[in-house]
Amino acid sequence: MTLRFIGIDPDTKTADSPTVWVDQENKELVFQGWKPGPKLEAECAAFQVPGHAVGIPEGEGVIRIPARMVHMIREACDVVERTDDR
Repeated sequence: MTLRFIGIDPDTKTADSPTVWVDQENKELVFQGWKPGPKLEAECAAFQVPGHAVGIPEGEGVIRIPARMVHMIREACDVVERTDDR
């Protein structure tokens, strides 16, 4: 796996560290974020989308990323969509 670091929460001090990477080999976005807490996780698990099972499948999880990191997520999207290795 070839991870490319995109950015870390600019408000990070020493403990919290929501982070954005791109897995360039698999063309995937990789996020580290905060656990949602039981109430938000239950709300996400109960959300119904037509044609999709209710719940959070084994091997998947819900994370929270602060809105101040949107520009990093946009950059990660641009990186993962590139066809070359720039």
